[in-house]
Amino acid sequence: MTDSTAYRVLARKYRPETFADLVGQDAMVRTLKNAFAADRIAQAFIMTGIRGTGKTTTARIIAKGMNCIGPDGNGGPTTEPCGVCEHCVAIMEGRHVDVMEMDAASNTGVANIREIIDSVHYRAASARYKVYIIDEVHMLSTGAFNALLKTLEEPPEHVKFIFATTEIRKVPVTVLSRCQRFDLRRIEPEVMIALLRRIADAERAEIADDALALITRAAEGSARDATSLLDQAISHGAGETTAVQVRAMLGLADRGRVLDLFDMILRGDAAGALTELSAQYADGADPMAVLRDLAEITHWVSVVKITPEAAEDPTVSPEERNRGTAMAEALPMRVLTRLWQMLLKALDEVAGAPNAMMAAEMAIIRLTHVADLPSPEELVRRLQNGAPPAAPGPAPAPGGGGGAGASAPSSQGAAAVRQATARMAGNPGPASQNTALAQDPDAALSRFPTFEHVVELIRANRDVKLLVEVETTLRLAAYQPGRIEFTPTDSAPRDLAQRLGARLQLWTGNRWAVSIVNGATARTIAEVRDAREDALRADAQAHPLMQAVLATFPKARITAIRTPEQVAAQAETEALPEVEDEWDPFEDS
Repeated sequence: MTDSTAYRVLARKYRPETFADLVGQDAMVRTLKNAFAADRIAQAFIMTGIRGTGKTTTARIIAKGMNCIGPDGNGGPTTEPCGVCEHCVAIMEGRHVDVMEMDAASNTGVANIREIIDSVHYRAASARYKVYIIDEVHMLSTGAFNALLKTLEEPPEHVKFIFATTEIRKVPVTVLSRCQRFDLRRIEPEVMIALLRRIADAERAEIADDALALITRAAEGSARDATSLLDQAISHGAGETTAVQVRAMLGLADRGRVLDLFDMILRGDAAGALTELSAQYADGADPMAVLRDLAEITHWVSVVKITPEAAEDPTVSPEERNRGTAMAEALPMRVLTRLWQMLLKALDEVAGAPNAMMAAEMAIIRLTHVADLPSPEELVRRLQNGAPPAAPGPAPAPGGGGGAGASAPSSQGAAAVRQATARMAGNPGPASQNTALAQDPDAALSRFPTFEHVVELIRANRDVKLLVEVETTLRLAAYQPGRIEFTPTDSAPRDLAQRLGARLQLWTGNRWAVSIVNGATARTIAEVRDAREDALRADAQAHPLMQAVLATFPKARITAIRTPEQVAAQAETEALPEVEDEWDPFEDS
């Protein structure tokens, strides 16, 4: 086979040769045409975008346009290079002596850039401009970038730089500021499908429209990827290429079958979902690909629910569009977001599992069991509208000193606890200043009428160690302002009485008599607090709504309880203070 008849892959055969051939980059083409027309060609360009959008191709077209001399040899810089002059032909074949292409991924060092810096001083051998095209420029080292800066800022008039990168954020700002930047966009699905159809027609290849839609979706906006996949699909079809063949080539599950699986999951049909997953696996679908498709459908349905016009995607078949629209109307966003989070977790599990199919099956089982669970709001609404399950009798109120544990209405018990809490926390802290010296000891100590005030004094002075010891190891026997008698628990430190008396004297300026006695059986503050929390928890657990929740979600647990008074107090604390109207000196003028 001679070179003239050698096969060329479609990505190279249909590579754009002029700006008119570029697809999906209208804004960049318009800017470049205006720059060439006004003779305002920048000294350096940088092209950024995802793979396959035409960065290097655009660089070559710019190099051709700057050096094209036309068929007659008398032309000037143009955005419509002739493609037949010696410079156009040599540049597109990559053999022009004045257009140097360098891959920064394999030439990252200062030495490689030094060769460019040394050569820019020499004029072009035959072309109008010397053009340096550096691909993946973000791979250059910091030293290489620094070495290039001066030349890039003040290059000779006969030198132009064109950079291409997929990682624009890795390019130093000092380099970006010296370049005219063009962001090459992902190619829109409609434009991509039209491009693939033109190429297929030119190759006399029969390929179905839905097959082109699958290729477009898989390419994700990259023209090179789409063209390469089309090349593969034409060979795979060996005549007429169908969507089924392209799906098999790409390793994708049938989209309709994935939607069926999605339906089964949402209905909670675990057996049917597992059967469908096994059938797809037997037909060659990768379990990871199936879960990815489920996640993609979840995302698509969620977007359609928010923006219905998103359903008009040309890569989606009419049947899929109708089913997706119906799902978006029927499914609450909460269900969709829950599915999305669980599918993301499932993908991680399948990726790391020793058996991908087993992990996928477990994920499907989990999804089917969670899909039909009501939300907390729905559950409360159902319970309020229907007959909630009977609540058991309230737990006995914890008592001290061997008192009877008679049952009382839960609301009364909660009210009693809330009142006790208010007495404990509602008194103003007496130690807003570290030391309060008073002439009259009785008057000074009268500010601490109860032992709770002493505890608040310790808390206000932020003696955490003493506070914990007082709350957990001190059983109060008797109290009056200036005198404390207590029985220590077994875990109490030996010097607790001495340290407590010394601290109170320091903070109040008055002597405190703190002594240890035997026989006190009162509960410690911590024990009282625990009993109060137990009572609140028992009241909450006995509530009919809570009983219904626990019946519906057996593994649910109460993690925190807030009383209405606490909620109101928090709201009052967080509320902005009211500002009285101030007098405006200009109001009466």
